[in-house]
Amino acid sequence: MLVNQIIRTKEKTYQETKVSEKPIRSLIKSISWRVIGTLDTILISWIITGTLTLALSIGTIELLTKMILYFFHERIWNKINWGK
Repeated sequence: MLVNQIIRTKEKTYQETKVSEKPIRSLIKSISWRVIGTLDTILISWIITGTLTLALSIGTIELLTKMILYFFHERIWNKINWGK
């Protein structure tokens, strides 16, 4: 009887976590991660080039391209059931 309860609890937990996240959550995660990543890129670019304007240009381009790539990467992985 105790074993059946444990199995049912685990099945319920698995079913609850199997639900995929909404696209808006992926979008917000993309934005927050890219802000951190872009600040890092700007800082590294500034250290390497010594030019803040060039570092900001690199950071801006990097922000846009990687945010878009991350969003689609998240959506694709959200459709893969492996590991859920």
